[in-house]
Amino acid sequence: MAKTYRLGRANRLTNLLFRALTRLGLGARYRHILTVPGRRTGRLYATPVDVIELDGSRYLVAGYGPAGWVRNARAAGEVTLSRGRRTTRFRVVEAEAEEAIPVLRQYITVIRVTRAYFDASPNSPDDAVAAELRRHAVFRLVPAP
Repeated sequence: MAKTYRLGRANRLTNLLFRALTRLGLGARYRHILTVPGRRTGRLYATPVDVIELDGSRYLVAGYGPAGWVRNARAAGEVTLSRGRRTTRFRVVEAEAEEAIPVLRQYITVIRVTRAYFDASPNSPDDAVAAELRRHAVFRLVPAP
């Protein structure tokens, strides 16, 4: 059974540390700061996320399961990713299972810290990986004009 992510004191401190390092351009290359307006308040929220590159496209995966940034990104249809001094706006397009399965496989392989939040493994059959889409949304990032 996959773990459920809880945003307690320790996770808040970890996110704060990763946000600071990523804003300085330090840490894993795939880590970025996602900024998205709240779907109700319009207030900007920032959280560290991991961007997966596959076949020339970039993807966001909700590695810890349902999260506020996922609901906000769906509502806004657009996010901003920052790393170091570089900031880029993207439209988000939720990937269908056929597109998302290889992305999830790569995500589970590369981002090991989130493996406990998945029931599937990188070697699981396609239907087991596709079942993860209920909890772990996958968004294709399209550069915004």
